[in-house]
Amino acid sequence: MSHDTVLDRGLHVRRLGTLSYSNALELQADLVKQRRAGEIPDTLLLLEHPHVITLGSGAHDENVLVSPEERAERGIELFATGRGGDVTYHGPGQLVGYPILDLKPDRTDLHRYLRDLEEALIQVLARFGLAADRKDGLTGVWVGDRKLAAIGVRVSSGWITSHGFALNVTTDLSLFGTIVPCGIRDHGVGSIAQELGRHVPMGEVESIVIDRMAAVFGRSAVEK
Repeated sequence: MSHDTVLDRGLHVRRLGTLSYSNALELQADLVKQRRAGEIPDTLLLLEHPHVITLGSGAHDENVLVSPEERAERGIELFATGRGGDVTYHGPGQLVGYPILDLKPDRTDLHRYLRDLEEALIQVLARFGLAADRKDGLTGVWVGDRKLAAIGVRVSSGWITSHGFALNVTTDLSLFGTIVPCGIRDHGVGSIAQELGRHVPMGEVESIVIDRMAAVFGRSAVEK
């Protein structure tokens, strides 16, 4: 088996705990370069962010509903970022996943990649007995009319992915009142804990995400 084949089959997983958004951007940039050069295998970062509002390439300023002064008072950072999509919120209790994957040679299709991420998260929620699904024309994963997972990705030269998904586990959903989530005004947001009516350990969700991401993408997961 060649070295390249070993790199292509593996999925190295790193559970990073809480990491600032700026540090996560820097780490992703480094890993994208390393993945493009074939120095590392496909990698999945799992983490939580402190309170932050992020602006995707399709963001509209009016979808941020709090002033700079209020953001400062509430300890919410604001970042323009290189992913697709509109405005989103990240914070404690939300599991953020950043897959750094080489989609070559057989997955060089952005829409398929988005649908695969959705499928993995749908399968994660099914493990908790939640019937999650997609909504026509919208990216993300929903239970009923509530969005539990947001997805915003970047695919750079060489078909290397970064950014990814955010799954609400025990997130304080009131913080989504600071934005119009993903520019969608007529649907709500939800969390696993809210749907189940009980606390859900983040580590348990992380383990299921690792299992389902490896299954959907045909990789063998190894935690680093």
